[in-house]
Amino acid sequence: MTTREVEHETTIHAPAAAVYRLLAEVANWPRIFPPTIYADREECGAGQERIRIWATANGEPKTWTSRRTLDAEALRITFRQEVTAPPVAAMGGTWIVEPMTGDTSRVRLLHDYRAVDDDPHDLLWIERAVDENSTAELAALKENVERDHAAQAQELTFSFTDTVTIDGSAKDAFDFVNEAGLWPERLPHVARVRFTEDTPGLQELQMDTRAKDGSTHTTKSYRVAIGHHRIAYKQVTLPALMTLHTGVWTFKDTDDGAAVASSQHTVTLNTDNIARILGPEATVADARAYVHGALSTNSLATLGHAKDHAERMR
Repeated sequence: MTTREVEHETTIHAPAAAVYRLLAEVANWPRIFPPTIYADREECGAGQERIRIWATANGEPKTWTSRRTLDAEALRITFRQEVTAPPVAAMGGTWIVEPMTGDTSRVRLLHDYRAVDDDPHDLLWIERAVDENSTAELAALKENVERDHAAQAQELTFSFTDTVTIDGSAKDAFDFVNEAGLWPERLPHVARVRFTEDTPGLQELQMDTRAKDGSTHTTKSYRVAIGHHRIAYKQVTLPALMTLHTGVWTFKDTDDGAAVASSQHTVTLNTDNIARILGPEATVADARAYVHGALSTNSLATLGHAKDHAERMR
């Protein structure tokens, strides 16, 4: 079997320890890396962990499981895919963070990989995916670490959660949100949906949503359904005021026979478009309030209909 090896690198204006921390915490990855939809830590031990990642490769959603070895002293993280996604037969590599000065680092990303049956077409596909994802990941890592280090992210990136209590089962509420293909019939603010789920639990959702003024806007998201209690998603086609929008729907039965359903959002504002969308006097605080209000309105509408559905099913 032919093993290919490749290396990508970038220079980041931030201390090496800060860069390493961001890489070590996989919960950060959907926020930092454009291809990553969701990342979940399944096992954790001393310097070892097993993580599951859902991400796009050449525009296709994929999922795989990796083992990681973390060495905070050496600022090095090695990874090896345990469960690969065809056409990949094997994939591994190393993140290496090297201090250059007190506040400048070099990050090297090494990969080694093999294709199923050494197929030349598949090797080219993997080569392209690794090159595109590595380039995008390093550019995004640089941008995010430098922005965090400059202490601007607190203002532009924010999270919030909307919650409802349901006199019914969490699974019925989950089903309502999971069955997004039925949303145009079930949700007044959804005009059109294109929903595919070629791999169970890994969904692509394109949706036209109606605003209060009657206009519609189109968004595209990848979603990951986990059990009957969690749906994580990442928008890849975004409204003009956002550069990032990730979220998680969660559903939980309570001890008293009811259920709680929540919609959590994490957003990064696009400052370039604030004046164009909200007017020349608008501030970052105005944009935060506007985006929070718009997303909460839709979330609470969906949660309300999910609640009605679950209570009818009881």
